[in-house]
Amino acid sequence: MHPVLFHIGAVLVPSYGALAALGVLLALVLTQRTARIVHVDPAKAWNLCILSLFAALAAARLLLVAANWSALRSHPAWLLGLAMVHHPLLAGVGALAGAGCAACYARWSKLPFRATADALAPPLAVGLAFEQLGALAAGSGYGSEAGPGVPWAVTYTHPLAAMWSGAPLGVPLHPVQVYAAMAFLALAILLWVWLPIQRRQGDVAGLWLMGAGVAIYITELWRDPEGRGSVLQGAIDGPQIAAVVLVFAGALVLRERKRARHTAPSTIPYANQDAISDRAAQTGEGQESS
Repeated sequence: MHPVLFHIGAVLVPSYGALAALGVLLALVLTQRTARIVHVDPAKAWNLCILSLFAALAAARLLLVAANWSALRSHPAWLLGLAMVHHPLLAGVGALAGAGCAACYARWSKLPFRATADALAPPLAVGLAFEQLGALAAGSGYGSEAGPGVPWAVTYTHPLAAMWSGAPLGVPLHPVQVYAAMAFLALAILLWVWLPIQRRQGDVAGLWLMGAGVAIYITELWRDPEGRGSVLQGAIDGPQIAAVVLVFAGALVLRERKRARHTAPSTIPYANQDAISDRAAQTGEGQESS
């Protein structure tokens, strides 16, 4: 594959960073649309995404610097190469930092929590799909060795794929990143279709948690276990444990909540809320004219 997208003089532009950045841009644009569907201020949703993204990147980089502090003190120039390092632990820490920042900003700006989470679910799935395509190009999170019955296997030959991601060279591997990208893209389409017609606020976010958990757990079956924190003698690894947590969290979000005696706004589909608002406005105008 191609871990380097192109060169600008002596500067390398990594494929992973370029595709991940493209996914972020698409997710930000899509968030503007989903925010309007769920009646959330698009400007505040944009700010939430930007702040959460910087929080996730900063947390992951700080952890990487802390883990390699002794080496970096002797070789400060290695700081430039930290952006090429990818690891499940870094992704987990970044995700927690981003989610915490999003929750704090939503509370501070008085955004409706469930509706905001619904608006973020489809764009986040799109962003993860492009991140996995970048991982495919870079060799990050590479798959297990593929047998002769896998004609779609990928083989890495670029030395930087081994240097940056530890991908084995000259060995046919399962393109597990493609499997994950397809799963996240399918999840994004499902959530996009479900968003205007859902019965309760928070259902789309719950579906995202469960869908992402299932996608991560299943695709891990084809990933090389190196550096992924095997547990129970290799029966399950770190990302799969996180996937199980996501599924249970999604189940809690989707659980049947007690209905109020009168239908609350959170139980009305977003598409129907517009119609109710229009009828209320028309009724008010009629009463004023009478």
